[in-house]
Order: sequence, then structure tokens, then C-alpha cells
Amino acid sequence: MLIDSHCHLDFADFTPDREAVIARAEQEDVSAFVVPATTVASFPAVLALVDSPARIFGALGLHPYFLSEHGDDALAALHQALDQHAGQVVALGECGFDARLADHDAQWQLFEVQLSMAREFSLPVIVHCVRANDEVAKRIKQARLTRGGIIHAFAGSQVQAERFLELGFVLGLGGSVTYPRANKLRGVVASLPDDGFVLETDSPDMPLCGFQGQRNEPSRVAKVADVVAELRASSRHDIALSTTTNVQRILQLNV
Repeated sequence: MLIDSHCHLDFADFTPDREAVIARAEQEDVSAFVVPATTVASFPAVLALVDSPARIFGALGLHPYFLSEHGDDALAALHQALDQHAGQVVALGECGFDARLADHDAQWQLFEVQLSMAREFSLPVIVHCVRANDEVAKRIKQARLTRGGIIHAFAGSQVQAERFLELGFVLGLGGSVTYPRANKLRGVVASLPDDGFVLETDSPDMPLCGFQGQRNEPSRVAKVADVVAELRASSRHDIALSTTTNVQRILQLNV
């Protein structure tokens, strides 16, 4: 069994054929999906998916990319939703920091408050981190979280990877690792411990090599598994087994 530890099945991109997308994933032995919210407006859709027949697990958070959409009451709304849906939510996320975006101070403030909430509710964190691995790791350490989490779409160095692992996090591996030019990342992937990573697609974004320009889908987490298996001189079966175990441990999933 494979788990897509990060996909946005709530996005409108999947409205026309969401059930077919899930069915295609299941045909590739992808049997569970983690869907992180990005804005307060997305909370109802994510929570509705959690109640669906498929094995879909939801997380609630405020993504830095949508900073302009997070009104003054967004953090209060997140806190209320985490409290109200404590039994339905497996993590706080997607939250984090993106150095490509503006308003760095506001991004950091938003991230730090969410880390504080994660500690309050004893939730793991799904972290969006772009070109800021060292600073994100520093702030995670300062937050003194009770649980770890997942560094989504990790693309850092060996040293940065080891630091996140020491903080109780695992690294999310997705489309980026499928590109032959990603030599540094592929080298890190080859040397990670078996309990240090999970698989993801970030559907509908982050297309895999060979699928550029196409909508990404959770079914392709199987192709990510194949690439990771090749880099680690392993098999898809073993990669599926270890990464499923890792997601279950980090997010305390009952699958």
C-alpha cells in the first residue's frame, strides 16, 4: 500500500472527476491520501473529503502563498476549527515560509503562531519550506513542538535533511526527485534512513518528469516510489512498506 502524504484533492482542478482520480490512484495501490488545507475558505471542502468513503485524512492550516487571503480573523478561525474538529484533523498544515514570496515578516509571524497552535493541540505539522530550510528548522526548534511532522517537497542539503530528522520530522519526496538534473536532492534521497521520508505528489501541482504541463494526480506517487526505489537500490514494495509506516507513525493514521 502507498500513501500520498500531500495532495490537494479539494482543489477545483479535481471537481469534474475527483472520484475517477481516486479510483486511478487505488489502481496503483495508492490507498490513502493526506489533504492539507491552504486557507480558511478551504476548510469545509477538506473536512467534507475526510467524511468521504475513501481513506482521506485532512489537515487544517494557512499557506504562506495565500497570505493576502488570510484576513485578520484567519488565525482565530483556524484555532476554532482545530478545536471543533479535533478528532477529524491529523495535522496542522499546510503552513510554512516561502522565500520567493513577499512580506517575509508577515509570513514568519503566521508560521510561528501556527507552530504554537500545533503545540497547543499536540498536532504534527505539514511544513511548506522554500529556500529557507535553516531558518525554518531554527523556528521549529524554538517552538518546542510535542510532535514532529513532514517537511513538504524537501529540496535541501544532506546537513539540512539531518537537522530536520533530528527535530522529529520526515521529508516529503515528490515530483522533484524524478528529474535527473536534481543531482543534489537525489544524492540526499539515496542516503536517508528508511524511517526518514514519505512520498507525496502535491497534486495538482509539481508534475513529475515526463508529465510537465499536465495536471498531477495522486496515482503518480507510485512513479515517485519507483524512482526512490531505484535511487536507493531497493524495490517499490520495500519503499511502500517503509513510507506507509512512516506516515502512520508521524500522523498517527489508522490505515
